Amino acid sequence: MRLKQLSVFLENTPGHLEKVCKVLAEAGINLQTITIAETKDYGIVRAIADNPEKAADTLKDNGFFAKLVEVLAVEVDDKPGALADILKYAAEVGLNIEYMYAMTRPMNGRPVMVMSFKDIDAAEKIFG
Repeated sequence: MRLKQLSVFLENTPGHLEKVCKVLAEAGINLQTITIAETKDYGIVRAIADNPEKAADTLKDNGFFAKLVEVLAVEVDDKPGALADILKYAAEVGLNIEYMYAMTRPMNGRPVMVMSFKDIDAAEKIFG
């Protein structure tokens, strides 16, 4: 299933992440999952929100650089090797996964990995 992921670029200093979460909370937006990739000076917050368009607009209105990116939610069997099997198949068919992270809530009772692909259309045909 395609999802709209919120990507927010932040200076890597105390308080910035808290402000993002506070601004979204005050707007009534619920984060369903969140991850942070960091470098020395900056971080990229990636999140799935219950209202992604409102989340992006709210953050922009509050001075943050935020954008929406399409990602794919891929259900994974809850057993050893299940993710490895999906990754092997993606490699065999030539799909490049740029990054991924786990959802904090299952879908249909199964764990879910959020994956970013260079070719999301091809990935959705295979995994969607």
